[in-house]
Amino acid sequence: MQSASRGFSAMERLALLSRDDSGATAIEYGLIAALVSVAAIAALGAMGDSLNSIFGVVSTELGAAATTATTTTP
Repeated sequence: MQSASRGFSAMERLALLSRDDSGATAIEYGLIAALVSVAAIAALGAMGDSLNSIFGVVSTELGAAATTATTTTP
């Protein structure tokens, strides 16, 4: 931007700067990436709680089956 503004007055430089939107796309992509990250963290957190519950039930059932198998063996 500096080379494009040489030879311009301060007001013309301000006008050029106000029309420059090259950083807007990068900011938009950054906001989209942040939103996707927040959604992924929330989804993985909920899925983690569900998986913890499922594996807790499996562990309990396997423990009960192992206890039953060892007590009924002659």
